[in-house]
Amino acid sequence: MSTPSPMLKEQLLTLDNPVFCCYLFWATVLVVKMLLMSLLTALQRFRYKLLGLLPLGLRRKIFPNEEDLFFKNIEVQFDDPHVERVRRAHRNDMENILPYFIMGLIYLSTDPSPTVACNLFRVAAVARILHTLVYAVYPVPQPSRILAFATMLLITFYMAAVVALRTLSFI
Repeated sequence: MSTPSPMLKEQLLTLDNPVFCCYLFWATVLVVKMLLMSLLTALQRFRYKLLGLLPLGLRRKIFPNEEDLFFKNIEVQFDDPHVERVRRAHRNDMENILPYFIMGLIYLSTDPSPTVACNLFRVAAVARILHTLVYAVYPVPQPSRILAFATMLLITFYMAAVVALRTLSFI
């Protein structure tokens, strides 16, 4: 790739750069997805109550803290499998999406090919959404989850390799 002009270097992280705009859009999608995971956790805590699937006496409300028990005759419970599955998916998001955000910004500073970069951002975001769907919303047997997980991981490693190779000569 050719060396960008000084003017172009200043515009890499602005709304004038379509690659940066693509990154911002898909990063926003992922942030909203992560925020929705908190709501999904709350929904799982009330799932029987909200859905009305069970008779009133058998409906469960799951709370991990004493101070959250504003209903009568409810005990603290830490191990509900549905709540814990969503919490694990949310934690997995934080462990993988946050490094991806940082690596994506660093990758943007190398002035990557617009087509390649935008497709990487799209595929990574869709992979994480699919990961959530097959892990927390509607559990599907492996290898669905590992494929969705590995997609973003490999994209993050690819961006790191590009940055390393483009900056190696400066070390």
